Amino acid sequence: MSLVSSAGAAVLAGPAPADPTLSTFGKDPWWLIGGKVLAIFVFLVLTVLMSMWVERRVIGRMQLRVGPNRTGPFGLLQGLADGVKLALKEDIVPRNVDKVVFVLAPVMSAVPAFISFSIIPFGPTVSVFGHHTALQGTDLPVAVLLVLAMSSMGVYGIVLAGWSSMSPYSLLGGLRSSAQVISYEIAMGLSFVAVFLFAGSMSTTEIVNAQANTWYVVLLFPSFVVYVITMMGESNRIPFDLPEGEGELVGGFHTEYSSLKFAMFFLAEYINLATLSALCTTLFLGGWRAPAPITTVWAGANSGWWPVAWFMVKLWLFIFFFIWLRGSLPRVRYDQLMKLGWKVLMPFSIGWILLVAVIRVWRNEGHNATGVMASVAGIAIVVILLTFVWEFARGGGSAGEDAVPPAPDPDAGGYPVPPMDAPHYHGHRDVPKPRITETSREEVSSGTH
Repeated sequence: MSLVSSAGAAVLAGPAPADPTLSTFGKDPWWLIGGKVLAIFVFLVLTVLMSMWVERRVIGRMQLRVGPNRTGPFGLLQGLADGVKLALKEDIVPRNVDKVVFVLAPVMSAVPAFISFSIIPFGPTVSVFGHHTALQGTDLPVAVLLVLAMSSMGVYGIVLAGWSSMSPYSLLGGLRSSAQVISYEIAMGLSFVAVFLFAGSMSTTEIVNAQANTWYVVLLFPSFVVYVITMMGESNRIPFDLPEGEGELVGGFHTEYSSLKFAMFFLAEYINLATLSALCTTLFLGGWRAPAPITTVWAGANSGWWPVAWFMVKLWLFIFFFIWLRGSLPRVRYDQLMKLGWKVLMPFSIGWILLVAVIRVWRNEGHNATGVMASVAGIAIVVILLTFVWEFARGGGSAGEDAVPPAPDPDAGGYPVPPMDAPHYHGHRDVPKPRITETSREEVSSGTH
């Protein structure tokens, strides 16, 4: 018995494989699975608190302000104080709302945000209390599709929140969200297709393993650019925060929410921020793998617990990118977002996928794809230039509405009214109205006319 137990301990304590695979999941004991779920939950909550503090401090720095600096050292406890304040505020439910849907909507926004992070790999296989396990909640053969499904469920929460609030501002915010998701999420899904073609799998573990030599941000840079643009729309933040639109919709879809229900929407937004950043890191930046300069001088950079540090650095770089955009860009118009999604990102993504598929097939048959790539790239550049020329020649389409309006009529007091000498229709005759002049005004005011 002692020999058997010592042999089992030796197996558990043996060297762990560097790269986990899809088949390594589902074999952990129950306490280890529960520990992973708890660790992911705590990590996301702490990330939300830190993101709030970093965002307010960074934007304050950009705008020459101080930012939060009173609550805790350097204001680090400001996010926690805001959470406690929201929890203690009165929970107001408007009259005549659909209470079941009104309460369920924040839950539908927050819960999918937590679920999406369960398939994100933090690192390779490590030893935890004598058990070898991957630093990842779980993995699926269609793990990336799970993230898309959960993001769509989150949009249901926003739409139902706007519909159930019985408020015109909330309803408009919900409708904007539903129109926005079909504009950018299709392009986001198309940006993943090229990654699937190169990796040969939709598993996040296999995608990270496929980037052991070259990151996909280098091989699939157009897909990376499309995803970065669409993930800003997914996060409902500036410049694509149209479902909230504080300037025209008061607060957007969550106008009628308060206390913990509003806090759940707030939590879902910042968790989605972390999830989108982590997914971009996994798909295009090698996941938990160290950059090439580090791996060339340090053979153990991608083993043990060190990969968690590389993953966190990449994650926070993307979060800083989100914050930077919020402090720098204005909100786009609604028609500009629709045009970007349907007329630019979607056709470009489809053409790029066809190009990647042709190159993969050409290489699999043993041909040199360099000439094909150069020819297609030249054709694409010519098409893009012709598109810009066409838009410029026709006045930019909807951008023509931005032309300088004519000067207002001085006799109208600066108000946008029809010209005073326009013909007025009485029956079938056009009777022009006499133009009012300063002389006639003086005559009327003095009673001489």
